[in-house]
Amino acid sequence: MMLFSQARGLPVLTLTEAEEIGVVRSLTVDAASGVVTYVRVRGRHSRKETVLAWGALHAIGPDAVLVRSTAAPAEVPPHHELAGLRILAETGDELGTVQDVAFEPETGRVETVVSARGEVPADRLLGLGDYALVVRAG
Repeated sequence: MMLFSQARGLPVLTLTEAEEIGVVRSLTVDAASGVVTYVRVRGRHSRKETVLAWGALHAIGPDAVLVRSTAAPAEVPPHHELAGLRILAETGDELGTVQDVAFEPETGRVETVVSARGEVPADRLLGLGDYALVVRAG
């Protein structure tokens, strides 16, 4: 298990040449399926951002992310930064604010969303937008 906060800032290296292409800026989650779908990489010495599909990753560990390919995906859905978003139940009740997200680094499967009020299991995720993360009422 790994936290988004642990993944942010990790160096991203190509698998074949071990060339550093940048650092992890953020991870994009598809709330409906509960998986990380894209990794956003910021250039180490520039503000240029590269988006990589989760399938382009070879491995993600505590020290670095290795990628098979740096090719940009054909289509990239909108990115919503989870940290700091409100968590709302489908009933409209506020359940706190996202502090972090725990995920499985091998598969990208989200395990839990962490807030000051406790953890929300990934199987309760319904939708994600600019304003809030919406979850099933528990």
